[in-house]
Amino acid sequence: MSAGRAINTLSQSWGTPPKYVKAVKEVFGGNINLDPCSNEFSVVHAQTEYRLPEHDGLKEHWNFPTIYVNPPYGIDKDRGTTIKSWLAKCAYANEEYNSEVLALVPIAANTAHWKKYVFTKAKAICFLYDTRLKFLENGKDAGKGAPMACAMIYWGENPNRFYEVFIEHGAVVDISNLIGEHIGEDRHRLKLFH
Repeated sequence: MSAGRAINTLSQSWGTPPKYVKAVKEVFGGNINLDPCSNEFSVVHAQTEYRLPEHDGLKEHWNFPTIYVNPPYGIDKDRGTTIKSWLAKCAYANEEYNSEVLALVPIAANTAHWKKYVFTKAKAICFLYDTRLKFLENGKDAGKGAPMACAMIYWGENPNRFYEVFIEHGAVVDISNLIGEHIGEDRHRLKLFH
């Protein structure tokens, strides 16, 4: 995983901080069935892990009940993929298999891929309080912060559970009422959890 760094030039593996892994497992009732972008240093410990170069998580199937995604944030020039590819697959897994999916991604609310796969497909977002989230580097807490703010996005049928767990980690917003392609219209409003 690359926290805002070009993945085709790095040998380091960027991992999810343990407090977020714990929260993800709590939302999922204790188990993460799939981590499609794992690495040898991951602390996620999903039941099924896809790791490059043996398994390209975007080309493998995602027919699992619970999926946690901390995708590469940069451009993979060799595979022609970006964060957009991962968000599309998250939305697809939820729609096609009824998978519950959580993704830790950089906030890019002004992009077409957020409008297409997050605002019109996901149920909730947690804008994390950690303004410079500290990813693990090769499995160790290196103390360096991400160069951008991050969010945890939820696709699934239990946004209230997501809220209960993630409210301690950030501002949680219910976006389940955002439908259609015209996000900016007055009839589409963000609803805060109460």
